[in-house]
Amino acid sequence: MGVDLSDIVPKEPRLLKDFSGQTLAVDAYNTIYQFLSIIRQPDGLPLMDSKKRITSHLSGLFYRNINLMEAGIKPVYVFDGKPHVLKRGTIDERIAIKEKAKVEYEAALAEGDLEKARSKAQQTSRLTGDMVEESKTLLGFLGIPCVQAPSDGEAQASYLVMKGQASAVASQDFDSLLFGSPVFVRNLTLTGRRKLPRKQIYVNIEPEMLELPKVLSTLEITREQLVEMCILMGTDFNDGIRGIGPKKALKLIREHKELGKVIEAKSLTIENWEEVRRIFLEPNVKDASFCAGMPDVGKVSDFLCGEHDFSKERVEAPLARLGDILESKKNEKAQLRLDKWF
Repeated sequence: MGVDLSDIVPKEPRLLKDFSGQTLAVDAYNTIYQFLSIIRQPDGLPLMDSKKRITSHLSGLFYRNINLMEAGIKPVYVFDGKPHVLKRGTIDERIAIKEKAKVEYEAALAEGDLEKARSKAQQTSRLTGDMVEESKTLLGFLGIPCVQAPSDGEAQASYLVMKGQASAVASQDFDSLLFGSPVFVRNLTLTGRRKLPRKQIYVNIEPEMLELPKVLSTLEITREQLVEMCILMGTDFNDGIRGIGPKKALKLIREHKELGKVIEAKSLTIENWEEVRRIFLEPNVKDASFCAGMPDVGKVSDFLCGEHDFSKERVEAPLARLGDILESKKNEKAQLRLDKWF
């Protein structure tokens, strides 16, 4: 979920081609959950193979990453590790939301309200260990590297950007800013025409870029203060104060300068707030090396069509595009070797 700062932070519209040649650290869990939620049948059921294994995540990863690679983007997927103990409350809350949505989905289906059923079904998505391993396998066949984070994937992705190993974090959550990523990109894997829930209205979604220095300058606060105002609102690691949203939290931090002084002045109780502050400012991350590989069209085809029953007709054109990407990479390597002689 993360914090929602969309109403107060500056965002700049971008196109995929604007990130050509750049390595982007993709928040893997965040992205895969998007695919599990969005890629569904009319009645809300996810895509499945003949063994009843969900394949929505594989479909999203396959088609979307070919688009990214064609645009010259070099994705590296960063996977979550063991969640911090303070995230337990958020995890339990998400489970409860999924269970409630499942009941509402079945009720809507029984009533014949397919639109409502599909909307509720999107909230029931679960990411299993098998799905994670399948995702890593497919990404490997596509030549896309993966990094395993010790804890929070978004923290690790932000660290890669801070170390200069990537140009930006790609995620929907604003937590990347709290973790210190200088550049953050939203909607990278969501671009296109989308229907608004329960409305006959379609909108075009394009990438948007946020820069931490510009965010802090606009809000007239430091990164430490940004973290503290978000703790007031509530994060994945703590409950916020009811009635305090982004604008009020910003006002309080600007007025009192420090969260401790806000808590004292307003007689608030925020459990473990100092530990939550450390999670964002001193995250559990590691040094990591990664290298993009060469796409293997045959293995991608066997994995999707042979193992997971994807239609050969539907993947034929994307596989041809993947073949063109492979040839382009081979030509680049050949040119690099040739340049060494001059």
